[in-house]
Amino acid sequence: MDTSPMTLSRNKVGIVGAAIVPHAPQFLSLPESEDKAQVARVRTAMQSVGDGLRTLAPDLVIIISNCHGEEMVVHCVPPFMLHCGDRAAGVDKHRGTWRVDGEAGFAVMRKLLDEGFDPAFTLDTDLGTPFTIAHEFCGFARDQAFLPIFVNAYVPPQPTPERCFAFGKGLARSLERLGRRAIIIASGGLSHYPATPMYPTPDIETDRIIFERLKAGNVNYLMSFDETRLDRTGNVECRSLQILAGAIGDGVPDIAAFEPSWHHIYAVLGWTRGFAQEAYVPLYPGFTAEHSQLARALYAIATDAEACAAFKRDRLAFGANFELGTDALAALISFDEDELREKFSINPMLTFQAKLKTGDKIKARFLRADKAPR
Repeated sequence: MDTSPMTLSRNKVGIVGAAIVPHAPQFLSLPESEDKAQVARVRTAMQSVGDGLRTLAPDLVIIISNCHGEEMVVHCVPPFMLHCGDRAAGVDKHRGTWRVDGEAGFAVMRKLLDEGFDPAFTLDTDLGTPFTIAHEFCGFARDQAFLPIFVNAYVPPQPTPERCFAFGKGLARSLERLGRRAIIIASGGLSHYPATPMYPTPDIETDRIIFERLKAGNVNYLMSFDETRLDRTGNVECRSLQILAGAIGDGVPDIAAFEPSWHHIYAVLGWTRGFAQEAYVPLYPGFTAEHSQLARALYAIATDAEACAAFKRDRLAFGANFELGTDALAALISFDEDELREKFSINPMLTFQAKLKTGDKIKARFLRADKAPR
């Protein structure tokens, strides 16, 4: 059976791929102030992300982004809103009709209600370029239906980072329960300060740290930004990224690009090969029922003087008092803390206490290396 990450991703439901992309309106207007070569590089990176996401064979494309205050300020400003129409009008240089997967929108919304969220929905709100740039630059055809999810980024009170993260988790669970194979594109950021005097001074130092953490797979680093820090660093749009963090968790992207401009810091990251994680053996594992007899044997050595003496006299005979399989009995006899931890989920604190009682050599160091006895 093929168990490669790509095959595993094709067999799963829920979120099968994800991306973070920018959506600066200058990508379309291309004024003289812009570096055309840089815009071309960003577009190439976003196209690569889209190409990779399409290989995952999704049946639902979700784009999470924000309005800039123009669509809903004087009507209704919900923290989260799903577009549940069958089409929407684009704006500016993306005028015309964009197809919306409203049927999926209503289905997802019902599941989010079950998750304890109360998102608004719309049937006719226009789609601004934060959505349509992400859609087009990632290489989706104009007639490719997608589900837009709005998050309020600019108009206080915005949803807290914690609420965005929780919304992402609820969204992921909803998609799994629906049996959908979805990709999520978080459109927004990094730092910029539209409509303020700080617009020409994006926070490149902060953004470089964010990007390097994300590139290394630490997606949850985004949750170190509270509401004040998001505002101060020009990253209010990172709420869409915080939703993504809740939805996918940590994972190393396979595509990453960082492009600072004079007014925006553009970051492109793509998780297009699934989310298979390298198996991690914790330093302090939890005990398992399967190896509970082995844990009992070690506990007896650590806490019972007679049991400890019996173990020291004859390890094989001592082990016969417990229902141990061949491998577990061999591990008890060898008394190797690394093997006990890595193979049998024995917490090293228990092995350490047992070795203290038997006088066996302990691998753990309690002195600085340069002060250890020679």
